[in-house]
Amino acid sequence: MFHGVRAAQTPLVALMGGGGQQTDRITGTNGRFGTYTWEEVQKHTKSGDQWIVVERKVYNVSQWVKRHPGGLRIIGHYAGEDATVKHSTSIHLHVNVTVEDCICCHFTFVFSQAALVEDFRALREHLEAEGCFKNQPLFFLLHLGHILLLEAIALMLVWCFGTGWINTAIVAVLMATAQSQAGWLQHDFGHLSVCKTSRWNHLVHKFVIGHLKGASAGWWNHRHFQHHAKPNVFKKDPDVNMLNAFVVGKVQPVEYGVKKIKHLPYNHQHKYFFFVGPPLLIPVYFQFQIFHNMILHGLWVDLAWCISYYVRYFLCYTQFYGVFWAVILFNFVRFMESHWFVWVTQMSHIPMNIDYEKHQDWLSMQLVATCNIEQSPFNDWFSGHLNFQIEHHLFPTMPRHNYWRAAPHVRALCDKYGVKYQEKTLYGAFADIIRSLEKSGELWLDAYLNK
Repeated sequence: MFHGVRAAQTPLVALMGGGGQQTDRITGTNGRFGTYTWEEVQKHTKSGDQWIVVERKVYNVSQWVKRHPGGLRIIGHYAGEDATVKHSTSIHLHVNVTVEDCICCHFTFVFSQAALVEDFRALREHLEAEGCFKNQPLFFLLHLGHILLLEAIALMLVWCFGTGWINTAIVAVLMATAQSQAGWLQHDFGHLSVCKTSRWNHLVHKFVIGHLKGASAGWWNHRHFQHHAKPNVFKKDPDVNMLNAFVVGKVQPVEYGVKKIKHLPYNHQHKYFFFVGPPLLIPVYFQFQIFHNMILHGLWVDLAWCISYYVRYFLCYTQFYGVFWAVILFNFVRFMESHWFVWVTQMSHIPMNIDYEKHQDWLSMQLVATCNIEQSPFNDWFSGHLNFQIEHHLFPTMPRHNYWRAAPHVRALCDKYGVKYQEKTLYGAFADIIRSLEKSGELWLDAYLNK
């Protein structure tokens, strides 16, 4: 149990949102400032009644959650929990707010992870002091430059050598490469790890994901921030919502099997993954979801950026291919990009632990859900530095060119506390996706037939 005593009020950084909005006051049994145990805090987890703890203070965010810049679901995922470390590393807001009406409680940690949490906090401060959170503008300018160069070369090849099959295949590869690399670049801006201010990061993010890729910044933020807040947690991480096409991890397959759920023959999912997963995610599922989300939620600025991408593409390529073949080329590029995206993004998560909420500390939660891929110049470029998935998840706002500097420190901290730090080869990570799907399918079949 946690015991609380009254503590002095201090400024709260970044949680309460813009405009100095305050949380509702919580009135405790001791007067204006209450004293609460974790048992009491953990009762307030439902919509309309949500409390969180930040820096040993309890906040009633029941009404303010609707105005949270990162979306109401992120705060909701931490209702009834200590969001101190998560808030400072995962919810990427740069707003200083002084909160006067709050309950200030000092909690004495009595579980074994307390020392780990404090050491992780010290590690972050050390990395900040070393400059690991400072970006190199030239790195991102060169990255953007090579994306634009690939697109320019693709268009020039069509202009100079025509629309033959061989030339078109080369053009498609160049365009798919540009699209994939633009995906990693928009990821950097989405995490606010490039520009010095949130405003510029958000603006350039809309340009890169909208004009260079034809997607929506708002849609991406809504999905991706939840993923970082609760990676591989069912009902909280949208990336493990498999829409009943797959069962993943060790818990879900047994659950489906016991309930006799059989939307597809899951014992063969490691085979049909090649036909359903990589080929269709971007050109079918994401394509539909993006436009549906923009229209449903009125993201008209995102829609305008998105349309600008399609206007640019068809103006450039219909003059050579005509409308029909330009559409075919577009979808073929999306098809290749989708393979690239799925294998890279799933290699660090699908083979890892996937379960329901366990209320772990930040470092432990991220390490059981992520793994790294060996560093090499090719792996860094190919994955957009997401081969350092562990460091990225622990420090989402850290510029990616500095992950290698943080990695030895993170590994040392994990070794100190016996937290498993996994690193694989690129081929081994790809193979583990299939092996994990096969194992999950076997667990489903056994539960379906025998339980």
